[in-house]
Amino acid sequence: MSGTFSLRVRGVDIAVNMPDRVRLLDDVRARLRAGAGFAIATLNLDHMVKLRRIPEFTDAYRRQDLVTADGNPIVWLSWLAGRPVSLVPGSDLVEPLAALAAEEGKPVALIGSTPAALERAARHLGAAHPGLRIAACLAPGRGFDPAGAEADAMIAALGASGARMAFLALGAPKQEMFAARCREALPGVGLVSVGAGLDFLARTQRRAPAWMRRAALEWLWRVGTDPRRLARRYAECALALPGLALGAARTRG
Repeated sequence: MSGTFSLRVRGVDIAVNMPDRVRLLDDVRARLRAGAGFAIATLNLDHMVKLRRIPEFTDAYRRQDLVTADGNPIVWLSWLAGRPVSLVPGSDLVEPLAALAAEEGKPVALIGSTPAALERAARHLGAAHPGLRIAACLAPGRGFDPAGAEADAMIAALGASGARMAFLALGAPKQEMFAARCREALPGVGLVSVGAGLDFLARTQRRAPAWMRRAALEWLWRVGTDPRRLARRYAECALALPGLALGAARTRG
């Protein structure tokens, strides 16, 4: 359909099926009102690299209901494919989805990061969105395994909390893999993978200035603030981009 395009990885089509934020929020509102669950993933180049080498990540992505373009390269690829979508980063979804949950009277959960960061993010969201109820804050231990016993306990705690939507700040691929498990175990809960979104609200991580984001230079800010961890990641992304661009251009028509 218009506004939707796919990138092929390991013989699997990964579809960006939410062309913009308005469409996404409308879909989420309808699901909340219907009592239907969902899983939201936000595709970026780093995910594409990981999808190529982690079969479990690919399987988890196939079980996401709603996928947006999180990163300008994905937007550029959509234009090459002739099926343009808008930039909808996961970090930018926390506030509007929290506002939506408050409007609809649906409690939310915060999962990931650290207990201190979740507490600060919860205070921020509660103050910014009157009426929003934070039903649970769940921070896993180091070395969290989305397929392990700790994940089982977190899924049980999420179900018992009564939350209707959960923000997952576990990092890729753990958050998407955990979301896929929750989607099966808790079919009435919405799962939103937001990466560092909660840490940005808690101010435990600094996001790139707005002008750098507008200029598509957020990657440069991130590399500059954490070069040892991110330089290799962005190098791998740069190497993957030409092949993805060729593949996207071939699907145009």
